[in-house]
Amino acid sequence: MKRTTVWLVAAVLPWASAAAQPAGSERPLAMSRMDTSLKWRPCPPIYTGGCRLAVLHGDPAKPNADVFLRVDGGTVLHNHRHSSAERIVLVSGKLRVAYAGSAPSILLAGHYAYGPAGAPHEARCLSKMPCTLFIAFEGPVDADLIK
Repeated sequence: MKRTTVWLVAAVLPWASAAAQPAGSERPLAMSRMDTSLKWRPCPPIYTGGCRLAVLHGDPAKPNADVFLRVDGGTVLHNHRHSSAERIVLVSGKLRVAYAGSAPSILLAGHYAYGPAGAPHEARCLSKMPCTLFIAFEGPVDADLIK
């Protein structure tokens, strides 16, 4: 099994500062996946197809960052893992997610999934419309492609 590590921090760092706030200066935040203030950026190259990321809160280089991940309908997020646990809520679309050792799950908008740190998984957007995922990472945001 060949592994290629890509740290998502490099992909989001140039625009993370806009979402990051110094300690003690945080303000309440509420937004939609359609919010025009979101700064959507291309995903790292391990994610093929139409894939975009937007930092919602925090600094992706540090623990506890929240992001939106949007992939085009039919896009496959190939087998990968994160050093951090991830908490996912599907915001739009229909997504099949399969964690190693567990039965695949079909997520619809509003469904929740939890991925333990280091758990290999893959996902496919089953809908024609894009799939938008809210992902809360416990540690820094990274992805390790498993081939």
